[in-house]
Amino acid sequence: MATLQPDSCYLGTEEGRGGGGNLTRMEGASEIVEEISQDAGSSEPLVGMLDMVLLAVLAGVSVYYFFLKDGGGGKTEELQALKSFTISPTQLSSRSNDSSFLAKMKSSGRNVIVFYGSQTGTAEEFAGRLAKEATRYGMKGMVADPEESDMTELSRLTEVDNHLAIFCLATYGEGDPTDNAQEFFELLQAGDEQLDGIQYTVFGLGNKTYEHYNATGQYVDKRMAELGAVRMFPLGMGDDDANMEDDFITWKDSMWPKVCEAFGLEAQALDINMRQYKLTVHEEYDPSRLYTGEIARLNSLKIGSQRPPFDTKNPFMAEIKINRELFKGGDRNCMHIELNIDGSRIRYDSGDHVAIYPINNPELVSRLIQLVGEDSNRVITLTNVDEDSSKRHPFPCPCTYLTALSHYVDISAVPRTHVLKELAEYTTDNKEKEQLLLMSGTSDEGKALYQRWVVQDVRNVVHILEDLPSCKPPLDHICELLPRLQARYYSISSSSKLHPNTIHVTANVLCYTTPTGRVNKGVCTTFLHGLKPDNGTKHYVPIFVRKSQFRLPIKPAVPVLMIGPGTGIAPFRGFIQDRNLQKEEGKPVGETVLYFGCRNKSKDFLYEEELTEYSNASLIKLYVAFSRDQEQKVYVTHLLEQNKEEVWRILGKENGHLYVCGDAKSMARDVHALVTKICQSEGDMTQTEAEAYVKKMSNQKRYSSDVWS
Repeated sequence: MATLQPDSCYLGTEEGRGGGGNLTRMEGASEIVEEISQDAGSSEPLVGMLDMVLLAVLAGVSVYYFFLKDGGGGKTEELQALKSFTISPTQLSSRSNDSSFLAKMKSSGRNVIVFYGSQTGTAEEFAGRLAKEATRYGMKGMVADPEESDMTELSRLTEVDNHLAIFCLATYGEGDPTDNAQEFFELLQAGDEQLDGIQYTVFGLGNKTYEHYNATGQYVDKRMAELGAVRMFPLGMGDDDANMEDDFITWKDSMWPKVCEAFGLEAQALDINMRQYKLTVHEEYDPSRLYTGEIARLNSLKIGSQRPPFDTKNPFMAEIKINRELFKGGDRNCMHIELNIDGSRIRYDSGDHVAIYPINNPELVSRLIQLVGEDSNRVITLTNVDEDSSKRHPFPCPCTYLTALSHYVDISAVPRTHVLKELAEYTTDNKEKEQLLLMSGTSDEGKALYQRWVVQDVRNVVHILEDLPSCKPPLDHICELLPRLQARYYSISSSSKLHPNTIHVTANVLCYTTPTGRVNKGVCTTFLHGLKPDNGTKHYVPIFVRKSQFRLPIKPAVPVLMIGPGTGIAPFRGFIQDRNLQKEEGKPVGETVLYFGCRNKSKDFLYEEELTEYSNASLIKLYVAFSRDQEQKVYVTHLLEQNKEEVWRILGKENGHLYVCGDAKSMARDVHALVTKICQSEGDMTQTEAEAYVKKMSNQKRYSSDVWS
């Protein structure tokens, strides 16, 4: 699974992540006090008079040293001396009110707050753009992560005059909120907070190819109103299957005038070029204090010194034990990778996802640096000009430009329109500048040109600078404008019961030619493809595991029907391994049916030997569609329709479970339509009844999808 990505970055000290050392000492001290209290009635006192005198003297000295000496000035001078070295990793200070967005709004005179629920970084990017635009309309905005904010303060937002809460919320998985919006979502569900008079609007990010299109945005919009909040502008919904950027621009350009009208402001956006981060170039520095690709804490990726728990902010460096080719011919590649997690305490279940942090293609990085004429080894820090922002840096700093472009900035992404507008400021040729400004505008002509020249031609920032040679933006501004490079998620293709110390990944290597004749390569799969443990060479990649709801039935006797063409086979390989172990343990294992599809039996029949062995052992019933081995193409949906009586028997009569993994845009949609049709024909239902039955299967977790577009 390769399209869902995480998007948060923790910038803080090790103590900020847990405070383990100090906390342990405090807990130990409290235990001693408790023991003294419990023994207070014993015949001998545990603390004598001399001990008490010594403790009092020690306390007095401590008070004098820390609070009275030099009126506090001596301590300040010592602290300044400690900070006098040339350079140190920049970190977020730990403040007691960091979670209070209301206090920040009041202290800084802000009236617009934009919360984001983001899994891939897009919602966070949109939130930043909205907060920035608030200034252009005479307001003052800030961005907030609901996971790091005290969302119970939302009910007090009326304390801020002319306030507006904007929610940019992506929908993830089976209509779920993103990880960082989960607690806020649950807060709304509980309904303990009354939001009377809170002014809000919502923009949802989704994909129409998924069944639960924009479910999170729709729920929050509806629930806020139910709890008494005032909707300032109707819900906006972005469709990533069509043109998310166009949807967003159309929505916000209609939203701001309505908000301005309500607040009595001029509904005319000021053309202000506001840089979010200021650049510091370090001429002198300590190389050991530079970030080299860490997600958060300095040196956190050092082999042998890592500490659990491992997650999105603290990934584990897993050794690639095996990286072998699965395809037997042709010009495409598919990798079977085994990641060693021995000793990491990482646990996973079949159906979970492993996230891998990639490194950008060195050739692309080198080309970008060449185009802007920058020194790749220059050491920089980008610092937020907004001191109240919770996001002090766009990525861990200080680091070199080479590190930033290799590990932190997504230079392969198709730039959004606001990026083109900023690039136009550095373009000297009038024709090229006009083209960028046209594409960044809202006219139909500009939107069409952007869709054709950028989206359809799949031009990244390197391609744009190559094709518009008079455009010479500073590299620090590019680093500010482009989104963060996110981890890529893959469905785990192994069973933890059979392989507790390794995680298996099955992934196609993405490589295609664009309409401009350029060859574009997948960021993560290209990175992984070159990491082969040959001749004793060891390779490590940063990973963490994300739990999933894609699970086998609790009772192994329940029949299952699995549909996974191509790399959609991945989670089902783990499922089959689980069922095989259950069978070997003597448990009654229900019917296990697998539909797999590929182009040619001789070239890309993934795990053919394994599946054939399981089929011969009567563990699974295997149906395979080879789409290009005959004149007329055959897909898994054709086989499903041929076997409609069996499909209905498993799903309709025996209450079996249906699983779909793979392409959401066509395959998963076709399967959904076909299953509905089979319910009609074989279950003697009307179309409405069949749709209701399929919906009921989903609600009962008997119809599960793990799909991507």
